[in-house]
Amino acid sequence: MPSGAEIIKGTVEEFQKVQAHMKNAKEENAVKTYEGLKKDYKSLKAILTSLGVNLTDIDEIKE
Repeated sequence: MPSGAEIIKGTVEEFQKVQAHMKNAKEENAVKTYEGLKKDYKSLKAILTSLGVNLTDIDEIKE
């Protein structure tokens, strides 16, 4: 069973990947893709917040 630190690490990495894809989708004007990624972004953000992770430095999208 993964430790709390491993869960947070994995979720932060996934959060950063989603943000990178959101930036690319916005740049390419891929509206549907961006909106789909935004749902994942919000879910991951909620999970990280509930785990007590400070998102100030890692949240580049801020939606």
